This record gives sequence, C-alpha cells and structure tokens, in this order.
Amino acid sequence: MRDLAPRLPSSPGFWRSPLRGPWFTSVLGLVLLVGITVLFVTGLLSYAAYNPNLAPVNDKTPDKGVLGFYLFAWPTDPPWLYRLTQGVHVTLGLVLIPVLLAKLWSVVPRLFTLPPVRSLAHALERVSLLLLVGGALFEFATGVLNIQLDYLFPGSFYPLHFYGAWVFFGAFVAHAVLKVPTALRNLRAMRDEREEREERAERVERDEREERDDLVSPRPAAPTVSRRGALWFVGGGSLLMFATSAGRGFDGPLRATAVLSPHGGPEPGSGPNGFQINKTAAHVGIDPAETREDTWRLVVTGRAGTVRLSRADLLAMEQHSAALPIACVEGWSTSDQWWRGVRLRDLAALVGHGDDPPDVFVESLQRRGAFRRGALRANQVADPRSLLALYVNGEELSPDHGHPARIIVPAAPGVLNTKWVARMTFGDLG
Repeated sequence: MRDLAPRLPSSPGFWRSPLRGPWFTSVLGLVLLVGITVLFVTGLLSYAAYNPNLAPVNDKTPDKGVLGFYLFAWPTDPPWLYRLTQGVHVTLGLVLIPVLLAKLWSVVPRLFTLPPVRSLAHALERVSLLLLVGGALFEFATGVLNIQLDYLFPGSFYPLHFYGAWVFFGAFVAHAVLKVPTALRNLRAMRDEREEREERAERVERDEREERDDLVSPRPAAPTVSRRGALWFVGGGSLLMFATSAGRGFDGPLRATAVLSPHGGPEPGSGPNGFQINKTAAHVGIDPAETREDTWRLVVTGRAGTVRLSRADLLAMEQHSAALPIACVEGWSTSDQWWRGVRLRDLAALVGHGDDPPDVFVESLQRRGAFRRGALRANQVADPRSLLALYVNGEELSPDHGHPARIIVPAAPGVLNTKWVARMTFGDLG
C-alpha cells in the first residue's frame, strides 16, 4: 500500500511524536518562566556590578538610555554577593539549556502552521514568538561562548548580551501573558480531572482544541516513552549540566568536576598563589622588566597632586589584611584568600582626599585584553577591606596574580580587581 503520510512540515500529520501536547509544553514553559526570570534579574545585577554609570571607563554599552533606569552603586556587603549572583546566573543558564531545547522541540510544529497569519492578534503573537525563539538562542549561545572564552560573535559581548536580553525578555513577558493562564488551566484540569471530570471536561476540551491543530498529532506514532519519562530525561540533562559546571565556583576537589568550564579541573598550581586565575601575565603582554621592584612605580594622582611610589614605599605604609574571594563574569570564583596591602582610602588620602574618598580610575600594565583599565565607585574605595594588595596568603603576589600590586575589593567582579596596577587617578569620574 502506498504511503500516504504527509511530507511537508506544514501538515499536522508530519509531526508524529505522541509526546507533544498541552501538558508537556505547559510544564516546560512554567519551569522556564521561573528560571528565565531569575536569569534576567541576576544578569541585570551583574551589569550593575560593573558600575556602568562610570562611563566611559567601565561601561561597555553606549547609549543604553532608559534601559539603564535600574542602575545603582554596587554594594561591598556581603563580600560574596557577586560570587553568589553571578554563580547563580551562569550555572542556572547552563542548567536550563536542556529545558529550553525540549521546549523548542515541543512547539516546533507552530513554526510551520498555515496560514502563517490569521489575524492582527495572531500576527503580533507570531512576531513575539520569533523574537522569543531568536532571542533565546542568541542569549544562551553568546552566554555559553563567553563562559568558554570563545568570542566568535562580532563586537563586544557586553552590549550584544545586554540589548539581546532586553529584546528576549520583552518577548518572553508578552508570550507569558498570552500563554501562562492556559498552561495553568491545563495542569490544574489534568490534575483534578478525576474529582471534577464533568465540571472541567468542557474547559479541557476547549484548551486542547486550541492547541491540537499545531501541537497534538492527528496520527501519532506508537509511544516509546511516557511524557513523565520525557520530563525525567530533560531533568536528568539539567542535572548533568549542573554537576559538570557548578564546581568552578569552589576551590579544592569540587573544581575538578567542572569539566565543561575552562576554569574547571585541578587548581592551577600549589602554595599560597595556587588558586584560579583568568588570564596569565604572558597572555596579556606583561613585560617582566616593567614589574621589577627597581623599575616599577605606582603613579597616584588626586587633587593634591601626583606621587610616585615604589613597592618599598607601599610596604612602608600601614598594612591591612582582608579575606575576600574573586568572582568572574564567566561564573567561576575562588574561596576567600587572605590579601595584605595598603587600603585604597589611604592612597586617596595621600593625594588630598582624606575626608571623603572619591571614585578612582585604575590603569594596568597589561597591553592586551579588554580590561586594561577600570574604575571603582567612592563607596568601594572607602570600604576598609578594599586594598591595593601586595601579598596573598602570606606570600608575595605571583606574576599571574598581579605582581607587583593589584586591586582587591569586596563583592566586585573580578575584572574590576585590576592586576599589575600602574596608575591610580582619584577624582570625579561621572
């Protein structure tokens, strides 16, 4: 007998999986509703932590306009704040990848439904769906590439990911407003149908009729797994992503479990300086001759003028210690390390800012990389734990950890803890 099965994706019978349907799609959608909301909020917090209001020093997103309405001076307490928020952002993003892919698979028939537009309202829904799917793929892809340090996309990651997040989340909110009530009704009706079958039968039938044209196959294939089994499979994929990525936020044996991260695996050395780094001195073009104690000088400028300090001069100043972690935008972090050096507010006082330390502009010796300079807010400078560190864990900084001097500030993203510091300018940066 000749096979009369439809050959075009626009035919309902083309999609034969019996798993597709309102219940399966609704469960995945509700998981994404919660997860993506947390992703969006923690992403905005990460952007705020970079202190974009100190443009053009730290701000990588020009002309953000009204999208910067939420920005605020990032706090220094608790000192592990950025470690928590960015760790959640990156790890949750990886965990949601299997859920996102399953959700896209579950609704793929809708991309081929005919006619493509049935009304103005339907056209708006289709546009929002296009922005939602495109935005999701873009945000998750660029996020993963950033974690892996593979900058294959054109332009800077920061404006691309920032604007992409707003487009994606706007479409996500519009889609949620349209679909969440139906998803909740589907789940509630199917859960309670034994007790209230007659009362809810009409509603379930109506909801399924709305979905059936483009999700439920009119000629489903024989099932090989139940919908609950499929959900367990997706959940197992998410659990695997968690188990192979979350360890980069810890020191010791757990880091070796982060096989999906370039900052996973064993510690990059032993001893007091044997903890994670992002870029080595050689990678960013540090010339060892410039960091020798007989040649290196720190230039500090403020309203009282400019001073040049050798490492011996800095060691002669009052030394302070602080136990602080390092946390990076890629989601990895270290546990607390013991740093020792000169308080930033003491350096500010040295150049005429004794009573009210201002913002500071910091420049590095590094020649390559995006963060050769950075800035810190006045509240960060004033914190007594904010140091120009000369030692870590009782030993001089290694070249890869910023010898001869580096910034260390509580709760600040790793890129603002500038290494190989050459110049500090205290004053109003905007």
